[in-house]
Amino acid sequence: MKHNDKLFVRTENQTGKCTVYIGGELDLESAVQMRAVMSPLIELTDRELVLNLRELHYVDSTGIGILVSVLKARHANEAPFSVEAVPPHIRKLFDMTGITPFLIKQA
Repeated sequence: MKHNDKLFVRTENQTGKCTVYIGGELDLESAVQMRAVMSPLIELTDRELVLNLRELHYVDSTGIGILVSVLKARHANEAPFSVEAVPPHIRKLFDMTGITPFLIKQA
């Protein structure tokens, strides 16, 4: 697990799936760390990439931009990508920006 005072990230690889657990704050200050973690994972097109946001307390426009860039890259590679366990206050931001249907699998 990579951890600093603001953002912590843990990656769990399983057959056919890579889950990234993100907690803390995803913002301008933690953007470099988040991009460094996500960059190699975007290329793993042989498995689904899932971001678990259960422990994410805050995301700003930079953080949302990172999520959208991962979504676009995965889409371009025709690789599955989704976000799960989204806290209600983060879900509200996703809804307001219109990205919810692209990030969260509908049941």
